[in-house]
Amino acid sequence: MEGQFAPEATEDTIQKERAKARLLRGSPWWRRKCARGLCHYCRVRVKPAELTMDHIVPLIRGGHSVKGNLVPACKRCNTQKRSLLPTEGDPFS
Repeated sequence: MEGQFAPEATEDTIQKERAKARLLRGSPWWRRKCARGLCHYCRVRVKPAELTMDHIVPLIRGGHSVKGNLVPACKRCNTQKRSLLPTEGDPFS
């Protein structure tokens, strides 16, 4: 893809990052992030259990499963965002 911000990740790298995300999903840090029940993108309140973990920079685009790259998102926003980068426009408009 021309003009790509980050190189695409290998399947092995993606699997390792997903494993890190699973560990973080069970952490007190993630539970606190979800406790407010607020989607990072649309700012709509939902039940904390309905929030998904979204990588701001997607794994397929070179993102990592670190606290600074993970946000709670409602299912609708997470689906709309797909594998877009923050620099690639607003998929929510």
